[in-house]
Amino acid sequence: MSHLKLGHVHLKVSSLSRAVEFYTGILGLKVTEEVGGVFAFLSSSELHHELALQQLGEGAPAPSPRSLGLYHVAFEVADRQALARMFRKIRDNNIHVIAVDHRISWALYFSDPDGNGLEIYTDMRVQPGGARMWEGKTRELTAAEILAHEA
Repeated sequence: MSHLKLGHVHLKVSSLSRAVEFYTGILGLKVTEEVGGVFAFLSSSELHHELALQQLGEGAPAPSPRSLGLYHVAFEVADRQALARMFRKIRDNNIHVIAVDHRISWALYFSDPDGNGLEIYTDMRVQPGGARMWEGKTRELTAAEILAHEA
């Protein structure tokens, strides 16, 4: 049996400084290392990094939304209160966000400044109204539903 675990995600960005500002300011990640103004390594834990950013420059072509490849990177928060705080921060920074209830999770979907897809979610599998398995059903969450859990 394999004992693999995901080590990190590596994203290509047009501007390293803009991406670092986004991931530290919006998501609260910490920079653990920068290399030559081209690479930055960020973490939300004691790990060296969970996210690697690589600057390609402003002229780098963006992938087509209809092309194969990474759909989004997901970050988990502890509970609906933490999700509500993230929702407010995203919205207060004028970032377009879609909030959904998958029953196994409540999730926020948005993009970084380069269009890389991001998700912030909280696990709802053992919460009231949650489900153990995803049934392929999703409903939109309103801002009021999310912010009702803000502390």
